[in-house]
Amino acid sequence: MRRTGAGILVVAAVIGVAVGFLVDQLLTSAGRPTFTPAATLPILLVLLGAVVVALAVPIRRATRGGGGPRVNPFRAVRVAMLAKASSIVGAGIGGLAIGLLIFLGTRPVTPSLGSMATVIATAVCGALLVVAALVAEHLCTIRKDDDDEQPGDDGPGLEPRIHGH
Repeated sequence: MRRTGAGILVVAAVIGVAVGFLVDQLLTSAGRPTFTPAATLPILLVLLGAVVVALAVPIRRATRGGGGPRVNPFRAVRVAMLAKASSIVGAGIGGLAIGLLIFLGTRPVTPSLGSMATVIATAVCGALLVVAALVAEHLCTIRKDDDDEQPGDDGPGLEPRIHGH
């Protein structure tokens, strides 16, 4: 399993920006109010980031010989996949919030900061989720062993991989 690359995060963010802008454009053209995320969304994004990191720390301790019980490799892969998914979701939701902000910034009358607070908090917390998920994914990686090389592998075996098979 490969680690999450910057490309997929940029694509998720760009799609989020486009969706956020278009949603507000369609809503206002239909005479409806613009979309505002729920006030609990930024809180949930931060909590998800904290949970992902908390799940990854025991895996890091077990793989680095820091004590603790042996970790089931399937659990390690599940946590790594959760971290990967969380980083993509964080980039997408952060991009969505930025798209909403761009739309609001293009209006002739700029709304007050108080009415944009949830959108700004969502963008910031989306970025925080990306960072937390990437840290958690890093905590779930181990150095590739020389005996793990498959026939036809190139390189000295220094590519990080997710713990488990």
